Amino acid sequence: MKFAHAMSRRLSLAAVTLALASTVFAAAKAAPTERGPFELTSKLGRKLYALPDDAAIAQARKKLAADPKDPKLALALSLAEANRKQYREAIATDTKGLAASPNNVFLLIERGHREVGLREFAAAQRDLQRAASLDARQSGAFYHLGLAYYFQGQFREAAASFRKALALARTDDDKIDCSNWLYVSLRRANEPQEAAAVLKRISPQMTNKEPHIAFYLRLIRLYQGAMPEQEVLPPKPANSHDVEAELAYDTVAYGVGNWHLYNHDPRRAVELFKSVVSGDAWNAWGFVGSEVELARMQSGRK
Repeated sequence: MKFAHAMSRRLSLAAVTLALASTVFAAAKAAPTERGPFELTSKLGRKLYALPDDAAIAQARKKLAADPKDPKLALALSLAEANRKQYREAIATDTKGLAASPNNVFLLIERGHREVGLREFAAAQRDLQRAASLDARQSGAFYHLGLAYYFQGQFREAAASFRKALALARTDDDKIDCSNWLYVSLRRANEPQEAAAVLKRISPQMTNKEPHIAFYLRLIRLYQGAMPEQEVLPPKPANSHDVEAELAYDTVAYGVGNWHLYNHDPRRAVELFKSVVSGDAWNAWGFVGSEVELARMQSGRK
């Protein structure tokens, strides 16, 4: 995740999305056999691992050791660790940084972001609520808080949080990103009319600049009825270590599967969710969403 303006007053949601994409994409540089520390057991019982340290982590760790109370250096190390899917290590770094700077909004958002990735949704909710209370202009706090609510199945709360993030959106990329999650939260909350109103704000002429937002724009075109599933869904990568292709597939496949779920075709939804979780991009939101839905179905919860 590249936070060139991480200590500014606001964080662009396009930067937030690029951050996750960069984190996932960084894994592609590793050889397929490389394995770092154990991170978590998924809700489906699969053990998930990080990648080993790289030069960026070593450099960031060295800089932080020279000035351990500098929150910018703590954030830099956390991001370097997250780029290797070392989410537990990133959270530990954020926690140490917060011990020295307990009201640092950016460390709270970063820790909450990684807690969502580790499926520690309640912990993420606490951190992100605190970040939002400290600075209500931080779209990243509301965006990730929306994800924490959403993955817990608290869809009305998720919609309220994504609506706040959308109100802070400054670019079309930000609006597209937030609108996707707001729409699906409202659909899952059984509010189809409110959801339809969200789609009306994404005009046929609207485009995006950030390549990763194109995933969400294609999904919105599906929701609008402007593109069929066959055009929206990319092929599943033949090589699961092609992380860039896997990120694109996971994002869209989860979105399409979710669309089938709330349009009463659970069989197709399950097919797509299972296809997503067979890959390796366990920190992508599409992977998290697919895993959560399958686990919820197995437990008999809605």
